[in-house]
Order: sequence, then C-alpha cells, then structure tokens
Amino acid sequence: MPFATVADVRLRYEVQGEGAPGEAPVLLLAGLGRGLDLWDAQAHALARRFRTVLVDNRGVGESDAPPGPYSARQMAADAVAVLDELGIARAHVVGASLGGFLAQEVALGWPERVARLALLGTAFGGDRCRRMAESTWRALAERGGMPYEDYLWRAVPLGFSEKYLERHRDGVARSIRARAARPVSPEAWMAQAYAGATFDASDRLAGLSCPTLVMAGTADIVVPPANAWLLSRAIPGARIALYPGAGHYFFVERAEEVNRDLIAFLEGDR
Repeated sequence: MPFATVADVRLRYEVQGEGAPGEAPVLLLAGLGRGLDLWDAQAHALARRFRTVLVDNRGVGESDAPPGPYSARQMAADAVAVLDELGIARAHVVGASLGGFLAQEVALGWPERVARLALLGTAFGGDRCRRMAESTWRALAERGGMPYEDYLWRAVPLGFSEKYLERHRDGVARSIRARAARPVSPEAWMAQAYAGATFDASDRLAGLSCPTLVMAGTADIVVPPANAWLLSRAIPGARIALYPGAGHYFFVERAEEVNRDLIAFLEGDR
C-alpha cells in the first residue's frame, strides 16, 4: 500500500490510470468519515482519461488517526503532501462535502497547484452558508454505543433520495458491509467534524482564479442545495450543475451523468 507522510502521519493513497502526457492528474478528496471508496462510481471513469489520485483523509481508512481536533487547512496540507509524494506539480482537484472544504483550502493556499476545481455537495462554511437541519446533524453525530454498521444504516436515508434507495438497496447494503469492515472511531469522526464546523472561506473565495464547477443534488438534506448557488456566486466565473431529485451522494445516484459532466469540465469542455 502506498503512503505519504506529513508530520509523522501516514496517509494512504491510491493511483489509477495513466493520463495523457502533459495532462494534469485528478485528485479526489472525500467527505466526513469517508475514505477513498466514496469515489467508486467515479474513479474508473476518470482513470480512463486521467491519472487519478484517491486519498484516505487522516482519521479514516488505512490512514493514521492522530488525536484531534483537525482543521480543513491541515487536511488540505495532507492532500498536498500526497501530490508532493507523487511528484505532481499541478492537478485538477475534486472534493465532495467535507472534501469540498479541503479542495477550497488547497486552491486558496496552494493556487499554483490547482488546474481546475470541482466542488460537489459542499459549501463555503461559516455563518452565511445554509446549515443542515438539527435533526439531520443529530442523526449523523449521535452514534452512542451502537454497532458501526447499525449507525451507517441509520445515516443512509440522509445521503440518498428515497427513489434511489428503493431501486438500489442491495448495492447500498454491499457498500455498508464494506465500510463496516473498516470502522471510523467516534474520536476520529469528531476530529474531522471539527474541521468542517470551523471552516469558513466565505470571505476568501473572491481571490480564486482557477476554473471552477459547483455540483449539487437538489434533494440534498446534508448540505442544502442553496449552498451551491451561494458558492458559485462567491467564486469568480464559477459554473453550476444541479441534479434534480438527487441527494447528498448525487454523484453515486446519477453517476453516468455526473461523470460525463465532470470529465467534460476537466477536459476544458473540449
């Protein structure tokens, strides 16, 4: 297993595909409590066109879980360390949910490292973004002593639309079993959650100059879709793509459509 190390923290990563000579690779950054498996519906499609790098953020998967709390800036620096390990000077950066916070921090802190930026189901943080309902937050955060697989099943309706769950429950069940085999500790989950709760780029995004695409599902109850509009208006020249009726994991629900739109954007809409 390949690892990068930053400040004694080992970060698990995976590389798929080769990409064309001179083409920027794609870096995929996952959300709260999620590892590189979050991108199962995207990685293969992207790897046919780009060298694709997936990362287990600190606290999840095969990466180390040092004591928290973490910050979005710190986790973004982890992602840059993976690029350094691979000798990648510049990449397209794609982040979902909390990974979208990290992607914004990479673009803000290391602008020379970012070719294009895609932000999926995410927000700019702070008091001006639209927060999830209190009931949603409690369902995500109040794990108690329940088995991890039971906790994941309780969270499933928050991530997907009812229509998707009706049609794909067997596939969701397989994913839940795979995730339950590598549980995220409550401490690591809260350390990542702190990074999300303290992130605020609302006053910094006007300085971004990289081409940006904001993507969201209109039935997202974890990151309300109003945030996509706010985010696209805060970033100069940003474009927006909405997927009607899809939930927080719209890129799983509508994978074929999302992959087509994402690849077209990363290719420069050629």
